[in-house]
Parts: sequence; C-alpha cells; structure tokens
Amino acid sequence: MRTLLFALISICASSFADVTFTEQPGRVRVEIGGQLFTEYHYDDAPRVYYWPLMGPGGVKMTRSYPMENAENEEHDHLHHRSLWFSHGSVNGMDFWTEDPEHKRTGKNAPGTIKHVKILAKENGAKFGVLQTEQKWMAPDGTVPLRSVQTLRVYDGPSTERVFDFEIALIAGDKDVVFGDTKEGTFAMRIAESMRLVQPKGKGEGRGSIVNSEGAKDAKAWGQRANWVAMSGPIGEKNYTITFLSHPSNLRAPQRWHARDYGLFAVNPFCEHDMNKSQPKDTGNYTLKTGETLTLKYRIAITEGDAAAAKCAERFAEYAK
Repeated sequence: MRTLLFALISICASSFADVTFTEQPGRVRVEIGGQLFTEYHYDDAPRVYYWPLMGPGGVKMTRSYPMENAENEEHDHLHHRSLWFSHGSVNGMDFWTEDPEHKRTGKNAPGTIKHVKILAKENGAKFGVLQTEQKWMAPDGTVPLRSVQTLRVYDGPSTERVFDFEIALIAGDKDVVFGDTKEGTFAMRIAESMRLVQPKGKGEGRGSIVNSEGAKDAKAWGQRANWVAMSGPIGEKNYTITFLSHPSNLRAPQRWHARDYGLFAVNPFCEHDMNKSQPKDTGNYTLKTGETLTLKYRIAITEGDAAAAKCAERFAEYAK
C-alpha cells in the first residue's frame, strides 16, 4: 500500500512542473520543473533585462550577444539584450540605446533603468509570479519615472512556453512625456537562425513574420496589430514566437517595430515615426504627475510554424 500510495503521489506531482524563482547575485533565476526558463538581470547593464529565454526542450530563443560572445551572432545593437522594456524618448531623454564609451554627456547622455527591489516572488504548481520595481534615472540623477514589472510564468505542455509581462509606469513629481519614436518599447531580439535576412555571406534567411491583419515579413513593420508572430528554425526544428498585446492597452491595437534582422518590439508611443503622413509628435503621450499607465502583453513560444501556433485563438483567449 505504501508503494502504491507513493507512486500515486509521484504521478500527481509530476503532472505539474513547479514554477520557481531563486535569488542569486545580480539576478533572479526562473525555472519550470527544475529547468532554466529565464533570468531577471539587474546589475550588469544600464537597464534590467531577461536572459536567456528558453523555449520548449530547453532551446535558447533569443540572441546571446552582448551578454556572451556566442558563435555565428552579429555584434550589432548593443542595447538588444534578449527581452527588455525601455523607450527612446522620455522627457527627451534616451532610455533605449547604450553608450559603452561614455561619449554622450549632459542632456544627451542615455538614461538608465535601475532595479530597486523585489516586490513579490511567488512559486506555484501551475504558474509563478515575479514582481519587481525599477527607477528610471536621468543623466542628472533625477528620477522622472518608476516602473513595476510583473512576470507571470505558466507551466504547460512540453511543446510550448507561455508567460505574461505587465508593466506599470508611474510618473514622479513632474509630468512625463513619452516621445514619438520608433525606438521602443517592449522588445526582444530573437535567435539569429530565425532571422528573415541573414548577414551578408551567411546564407539566406529562413524566418518569417505574420501579424493579426495578415501583413507578412517586411510589410508588418510599423503596422497596427493585435499580435505578431515570428517563425524560423533553431537546429533541426521550427519554432514560433507569438507576441500578443492586450486589447485594453493604450492605443490598441499598437504599432510594431518588427525587423527582418530579428528585432521584435511593440510600441504604444509611436505614430509619426512609423507613418510619416501624420504630423510630427502625434504619438507623444503625457503621463501626469503621480499617474500610472499599465501595459499588458503575452508571449507564447511553440514548436512549428505560425499556423500551428494558433495565434488568433491565443489572442481570443488572452483578450478574455
């Protein structure tokens, strides 16, 4: 009887792969069923980020550079750190790009997004939640903006990984203007092999892009959509990353900074910079003193192409 009872307990326990969070120096490790899913990094770069991002079967879905000098990766866009949230114009300051040589000084210097503290760390059998606070520091040391990032990671079938990302942007003692620029905002840099266009001399790209409106590849850039899916090979298998924007978000459906070289970003603060027929600064958004703007997104990583990912069905479920 003891043996049978132990076997039944083991079967029940194994049906749910616990989502756990473990604090380590400068980062928080996120595991699903004891296997690495991602890490929240907060003390080795000008802004917080999540890296690596592991897909089904432990496949690395995002580029390793600049965190590691992996083989067969381009060393462009230093600020493309796997998965991150930032923006290129916050009260005129650049929180998007990085300046490793510190050539930009004064008002032209880039801002930094610094980790403040962990607000919640909840392990769970079906999902887990990590909530963290950040301060957006201007070059002069002032803090025009704070943010709270909430990462909700789900357990699920072995052929997929799903997580929600929510961010609350909180203005300080002055109004905050998010400027109209394509340089933003919630973004990821996908694995090099999934690119639509490979670097010169490295063969043809085998990736593809499609959005909720049916726009494909380069035609998806700058367009409004409820979701965008990037598909392509990693090793012997094809994978799809479906990036969904919640319909309650500001200016939904939002515009997408989806590039053929692997940048994959959704941007609620861009109009003119992606549609020159509109007046300059049309996309500006002012967050009044003390007010909060909350944005919600979901990312699903699945095996197979975009059709197999059932993107429209996933959006309908998420919208509920």
